[in-house]
Amino acid sequence: MKSPLLTLPGAVPAEGPDEGVAAHYGDLFREQRTLADGAGLVDLSHRGVVTVSGEERLSWLHLLLTQHMSELPPGRAAEALILSAHGHIEHALYLVDDGETVWAHVEPGTQEALIGYLESMKFFYRVEVADRTDDFAVVHLPAGSIAEAPEGVVVRETAHGRDLFLPRADLEGYAAGHGPLAGIWAYEALRVEQHRPRLGFETDHRTIPHELGWIGTAVHLQKGCYRGQETVARVQNLGKPPRRLVFLHLDGSEVQLPGHGTPVRLASEGEDGRQLGFITTSARHHELGPIALALVKRNVPVDAELVAGETAAAQEAVVQP
Repeated sequence: MKSPLLTLPGAVPAEGPDEGVAAHYGDLFREQRTLADGAGLVDLSHRGVVTVSGEERLSWLHLLLTQHMSELPPGRAAEALILSAHGHIEHALYLVDDGETVWAHVEPGTQEALIGYLESMKFFYRVEVADRTDDFAVVHLPAGSIAEAPEGVVVRETAHGRDLFLPRADLEGYAAGHGPLAGIWAYEALRVEQHRPRLGFETDHRTIPHELGWIGTAVHLQKGCYRGQETVARVQNLGKPPRRLVFLHLDGSEVQLPGHGTPVRLASEGEDGRQLGFITTSARHHELGPIALALVKRNVPVDAELVAGETAAAQEAVVQP
């Protein structure tokens, strides 16, 4: 869904999974600094919006999601995952309950498959699942922002800022009064700095929550009754995840950033060394320079110098081996 904010002066369209919103509005680093200072607005209107209503919505979601949902207070934000039977991550939901309805935003284009799964699991429960993407746009305000949400708009507030489920018809008007705008590249650079994983970027078909640190934010270890729970419990209690997320400081002399999927190897072995992992997201940060997240094998030494493609990379452990 193409955002109307792409018609604003300076807007450069994003590509790939973030197609439909602006990559930037002409000054990437200024936009990052604006967000870091607690000002500005990010257009996330390309993300899917799904709602679950009905008196049994929380108890029903409690059975399906990795998060403890049955006693979620109104207004409290939560992250949750849906796993496969083998414990692999299939969906990531960013949730809030307004007292009558659970609102979630999800990765662009994933809402249809998510709703299909949820509908298949309704059985006799009194719940209603709806795709609200056509009607509502997600807007992000950074932590520290003094901008106010319009009356009646559902807000999901976390340590990283507030996500507003804004009526799509109000997007242009709200953005005009609460700028300056920051593009998705600025938002992503701060996400990488904060070591926050993203579905489809830090995940592949075999990713489990422990590998990304999602075990601490999106998985409740004191509950059961969800698909994939056996894998989560087994790895948590008896084993170790096969891979781990790392944060990389990249060589700033390189012109090109290593893209998603770029092989990661030991620097001492160079391009002929065996692949130990891959780049998941890379970005240019206004203070740190070129940075990236990568998924590497658990047994890679935490002090090892790495190379991503041809780019030297110094690692910081996000998930400890």
